[in-house]
Amino acid sequence: MPDERLALLIPGHGYTAERPLLHFAGAVFEKHGWDTREVRWPEPPPPRDDQDRAAWFARLTSFVQAHVGPILDRETAPRIALVGKSMGCFAASFAADRGLPGVWLTPVLRESPLPADLRRATAPFLLVGSAADRSWEPEVARSLGQPFYETEHADHGLETPDDPVNSAEILRQVTLAMDSFVRTL
Repeated sequence: MPDERLALLIPGHGYTAERPLLHFAGAVFEKHGWDTREVRWPEPPPPRDDQDRAAWFARLTSFVQAHVGPILDRETAPRIALVGKSMGCFAASFAADRGLPGVWLTPVLRESPLPADLRRATAPFLLVGSAADRSWEPEVARSLGQPFYETEHADHGLETPDDPVNSAEILRQVTLAMDSFVRTL
């Protein structure tokens, strides 16, 4: 019998499911009765090289779609949620196409195709980012009409340099936001 509810944990460029944001996302889903599965990249994602950000993000989007699409095509769980970190958020196109809820941790909202996919979404999603992260676009996050958590001074990993206590507090706040969101699914 297939699992009834499954959350796929989709890593970033260098951020695996063992790292805190995805680890605690998985723990939150499990707390609410979901099974979780970690996606692992079978090869390294494309490097940036000398590309501008928009071109690189387009390549990363293709990479994510090429690897996550077959996983979703094989999945038999009747309810699926996607949880992506940074580059993994480019799976939002699948969420939009298939009506899947999502948790998007530090999504690349600037100079990427991601906002268009988020605007097409019909299922609820949660955005999490930092105003100090140059990939985050606060106005875009606010314009989507979905819940979001924003911190002020954290980096792209939602950590604050030289302040692990504050980093842990941010992780706590993000985990609370995820818990509140997943409870509604």
